[in-house]
Amino acid sequence: MKNSLLLTLATAATAVVFIAAKPAPPTAMTAPAETTAAPASVYDFTVKSIDGKEVKLSKYKGKKLLIVNTASKCGFTPQYKELEELSKKYGNKVVVLGFPSNSFNQELASNAEVASFCEKNYGVTFPLFETVAVKGDDATPLYKYLSDKTKNGAVSDAPNWNFCKYLVDEKGHVVKFYNSKVTPLSPELVADITK
Repeated sequence: MKNSLLLTLATAATAVVFIAAKPAPPTAMTAPAETTAAPASVYDFTVKSIDGKEVKLSKYKGKKLLIVNTASKCGFTPQYKELEELSKKYGNKVVVLGFPSNSFNQELASNAEVASFCEKNYGVTFPLFETVAVKGDDATPLYKYLSDKTKNGAVSDAPNWNFCKYLVDEKGHVVKFYNSKVTPLSPELVADITK
């Protein structure tokens, strides 16, 4: 009887260990929180015009874009004249988009002053946008995208001075970066726009 009791206790203990070691049934997995999809092209961005209106860059689908970080008090500021000429001469192929920036401490204090300066001194008619940061942690999302090859697939250059340029194709994909010394009407840039 003693042996029988021990055998029953041993069997019960084994059953408990077996039950305890049995894996828990799978639980239903919850879907991760919905995240905003990474931008697939420049067309996914909405920016503010120099007078504060929201502009979806998708409105420029079908044309190349030349995105330029501009400044009013820079040695390269006369490039505004060539940007305007480029816009007028090749407007059927490319839209020039000017983004005033004080990232290099050479921009006027307000958007209104920038707009007035550009119109008065260079007759600028191409679209201008609100003053933005174009480099570093405080860069606007568009410029973070433009300067990150892992996001845009082509270019890893951030502006290192005013009047750097990004060429975007008709599908909104970044194609090329030009530094400040490449003028808007340079043979290289014009060739890339017209091909």
